[in-house]
Amino acid sequence: MSTLPDRPVLLSCGDPSGIGPEIAAKAHEALGARLPFVWIGDPAHLPRGTKMREISHPSEALSHAGRALPVLVHDFPEAARPGEPHPANARAVIDVIARGVDLVMRGEGAALCTAPINKKVLKDGAGFAFPGHTEYLAHLAGGADVVMMLACDTLRVVPATIHIALSDVPRAFTPALLRDTVRITADGLRRDFGIENPRIAVAGLNPHAGEGGAMGREEIDWMEDTISGLRAEGYAVTGPLPADTMFHASARARYDAAICAYHDQALIPIKTLAFDQGVNVTLGLPFVRTSPDHGTAFDIAGRGIANPASLIAALEMAARMGAARTA
Repeated sequence: MSTLPDRPVLLSCGDPSGIGPEIAAKAHEALGARLPFVWIGDPAHLPRGTKMREISHPSEALSHAGRALPVLVHDFPEAARPGEPHPANARAVIDVIARGVDLVMRGEGAALCTAPINKKVLKDGAGFAFPGHTEYLAHLAGGADVVMMLACDTLRVVPATIHIALSDVPRAFTPALLRDTVRITADGLRRDFGIENPRIAVAGLNPHAGEGGAMGREEIDWMEDTISGLRAEGYAVTGPLPADTMFHASARARYDAAICAYHDQALIPIKTLAFDQGVNVTLGLPFVRTSPDHGTAFDIAGRGIANPASLIAALEMAARMGAARTA
């Protein structure tokens, strides 16, 4: 990495019965001293034989990185059985996230990277009232307006609507939502990625971007005017564009991020291009947050075969973004 922040990245443990502890240990082995990060969790949940060092403050990580995984201890009530999440641990999983947010908002970490959680386990075990990590982080940040970006070296995509049924998308995807998504995305690209005048491409909702109204009218009825209004505000935004021609190499070279109308329109291209190295980024928070773009993988937890590539990419991107904010 060419640029590192002056403080370590903080990594929340996620569900300890998933692959989070395993890939954290593997990421430390791979990154060594070139990217200091602190793992927040119960040391007993790390794989047997992990070289780790308990610390009392994130700043201590800089002197231990490369020799041992720095750990901020957070006790859990139960042992972690791979693939068998324990409801009694749900509250501690949530509290680790909150602790990480508190530390990074106090400036004691350059960024927060979050290991995967299982929302059903947290809901059943601790009454978790949020659809996922992103909404909980926004809540902890005081109700910030946020968007989810999936990023890799060759593509950044932002789904304007996320985990809703496809039949609900036309009602949820509104002019106000598109305007907010473009503004938050552009601000995030400037602040966290160092792109002075970000170019944003907007995908149409309908096939062929409606093809002049023959395949849907949202593009004609409001998307074109909304995008024109954003251009008048000074945003370098194009669209609505046919989604089926937006993601080949020469098309990607013409924008810095693509805003899509719905979940699969955004996630299929990035998972095709970088299935093991995509990073989930939350834009709009008062701190940097990234996450690997995969789940807890209970089915392979504890078998030693989990791929740490996405977590490594998430830690590296968190470090770059943290450095960009302090540049």
